[in-house]
Amino acid sequence: MSSTQQSDVAALAQLLHETAEAHGSFEAIAPPHDWWDWYAAYMHARQAGGTPDEATASADRYMAEVKQVVVSR
Repeated sequence: MSSTQQSDVAALAQLLHETAEAHGSFEAIAPPHDWWDWYAAYMHARQAGGTPDEATASADRYMAEVKQVVVSR
């Protein structure tokens, strides 16, 4: 594995870790849902340049509007 690939894998691992931590607060108050839907929306927002707070809001909005999983924060 090249150093660039290692760097890409490390960055992705860090983003997954951040996403898991952010999802914890959603999961604690949300009805049953598929975690990967929230993760995908959060990661997409972060990869598009959003802050962690913006990504959380984006993922929450996606879950409410597309998956009908609504939480009150």
